[in-house]
Amino acid sequence: MTDQKDPARVAAGLKATMQNPNVSMEAKHHAQEKLEQMGAADPESEHGVPVRYAPTAGEEHRVHQLAGYKAALHNPRVSEKGKAHAREVLEASGLQAEKEPEVSHEEHMTHVLAGYKAALNNPRVSQEAKAHAREFLESQGAL
Repeated sequence: MTDQKDPARVAAGLKATMQNPNVSMEAKHHAQEKLEQMGAADPESEHGVPVRYAPTAGEEHRVHQLAGYKAALHNPRVSEKGKAHAREVLEASGLQAEKEPEVSHEEHMTHVLAGYKAALNNPRVSQEAKAHAREFLESQGAL
């Protein structure tokens, strides 16, 4: 946590990240955001020149493009073929595609049943939906 570290050293590390050519555009954006949160935005180098990472238009487009591929991995409307393509693109760009956690059928059913049980006690759920939840829970022997 930065509140337990020397803020000057943290800022120095973030500035170094922004200047490192081996660091991804996403990491440079993150470093800039952290500097701004710390109140160290637009710091000056030893030569008096402001140090701020400014991506080119092409880099900015690529960052947005990769973010779209990341979002596709979690979008239920994207086909498995589309998700596989998104993983390939992310891995080819040096980013690790997040793998969805594997959940057993039993664990999945536990979550489903918990959701239906929660619906029964939620005042914002319609009576029709509560009736459906009750029927499903009864059919599963969970009521």
